[in-house]
Amino acid sequence: QVRLVESGGGLVQAGGSLRLSCAASRSFFSINVMGWYRQAPGKQRESVATITSGDRTNYADSVKGRFTISRDNAKNTVYLQMNSLKPEDTAVYYCLAVGEDFPPSWGQGTQVTVSS
Repeated sequence: QVRLVESGGGLVQAGGSLRLSCAASRSFFSINVMGWYRQAPGKQRESVATITSGDRTNYADSVKGRFTISRDNAKNTVYLQMNSLKPEDTAVYYCLAVGEDFPPSWGQGTQVTVSS
């Protein structure tokens, strides 16, 4: 299993920016896909952005053009740069790691709150 530790959440005004980080306990060379998901109160967890080992990225339509996912293989860390934040981006953000030799692993989550 992979241990994931998220950081970077907080309270920000609408239009502001935050950068989330997710540090993995093992090398990215054993991880096929890293992703960011979010869950707002009363709603299902949804995919926000994913990045593969080949640096192919995918974004939810609601965040395209505002969020950017990236990875630093040397630090075993994936980032989510969030710009032009909206109140509807308020949620707990979770990091996910998917590989071939371990079950899908989730981080503990980090709260992002965007005030209007």
